[in-house]
Amino acid sequence: MSADKNESSSGDQEPARIPFWRMMLSVMQASFGVQNKKNKERDFSSGSITGFVVAALIFTAVFVLVIVSVVRMVLP
Repeated sequence: MSADKNESSSGDQEPARIPFWRMMLSVMQASFGVQNKKNKERDFSSGSITGFVVAALIFTAVFVLVIVSVVRMVLP
């Protein structure tokens, strides 16, 4: 049990992957300017940008669709 703790605290271990839902939350927070420094550092240390790019593309598409839908409902 204590050997597991020592292995997890070693500096040679690669950073843990961030779940996609947390990437999506991070993208939403960053887009509205409410991302804190701790989360930003966690995101940059994750090592993979692919998930963040996909999350940003999904967020952008949904955001644009929501804005277009609201404008179409408001304007006849």
